[in-house]
Amino acid sequence: MHRNLIIITIISSIVFSCNTSTPKTLQNNLSKWNDTPIKKEIIEFVNTVTNINNTNYVSPKERIAVFDNDGTLWNEKPLYIPLEFELDYIKTHYSEKPEWKNDEFFSKLANDDLSPFKEYSSIDLIQKLFGAHQGQIETEYKQNAYDFLSNKNHPKFNRPFKEMIYSPMVELVKYLQENEFKVFIVTGGEITFARTVSEEIYNIPMENVIGSNVGMEYVNDTSDPYIIRTNEIKSANDKHIKPTNIELHIGRKPIFAAGNSNGDYEMMEYTLSGQGPSMAILVNHDDADREYAYMHGTEKAIADAQEKGWRVVSMKNDFKEIFSK
Repeated sequence: MHRNLIIITIISSIVFSCNTSTPKTLQNNLSKWNDTPIKKEIIEFVNTVTNINNTNYVSPKERIAVFDNDGTLWNEKPLYIPLEFELDYIKTHYSEKPEWKNDEFFSKLANDDLSPFKEYSSIDLIQKLFGAHQGQIETEYKQNAYDFLSNKNHPKFNRPFKEMIYSPMVELVKYLQENEFKVFIVTGGEITFARTVSEEIYNIPMENVIGSNVGMEYVNDTSDPYIIRTNEIKSANDKHIKPTNIELHIGRKPIFAAGNSNGDYEMMEYTLSGQGPSMAILVNHDDADREYAYMHGTEKAIADAQEKGWRVVSMKNDFKEIFSK
């Protein structure tokens, strides 16, 4: 009888442990963040939604986190990194494209005149830049993008563009993943461009990247079929398009969002909508010494943050470091 009681006790303990979900305790939770209120709020939020005994517990399948990329996970000044890539591509291939020589847009950019970036609307700019790769085999585009990110250096920091990542934000991604969040990138940048390094620098699977994209065509005129790019814009993933693409590609509403600009406004707003626990953070670039200080393009998001319930992250005050040493 005594022996049976011991066995029952052991089995009960195993069953209980298998059905109890508690937050993973990391030795140095967000060690790249200063001990400010926002760090504590993030940790408290994660502790809440991962504790099965808490009324605001969220099951792992519903723990969806979405992060903008440009200005949120990696640097976006003096130009967006995807724009740096397009400039480099245009300069490199300008002499091979006679049709570009009669196009003022490409001629100016090839000669370091950046005025088209101000003269064209966002959608027209995307159309022209994405269209520059029309007919290119997708695998070649991927290789071009990866080579650029790996071998071209940022003009101010003199380090490869793929190393221009904010280490506290990458640490946050890891922290969420270790607490069974599925983390997605939701970027206005070109989807394939971001995917080429998402696993390497963020540990975010390629299939977890949502971005702006062009149409693709399947070509089977050889024994080895391939995919080519077109100039048809399928999605300019910004502002109100971000929530619709989240629904299209993920099918679940996020409970955590991170952005840095007006382009992320609707994504953060959507994340905090409805019932249940949720959190959104807005990265504020206010550190001129370690990175850049600017407000252009984020004025509305900053102004409305308190009313909307978004937590503003000060890079100057909340980040112990900006880039990894």
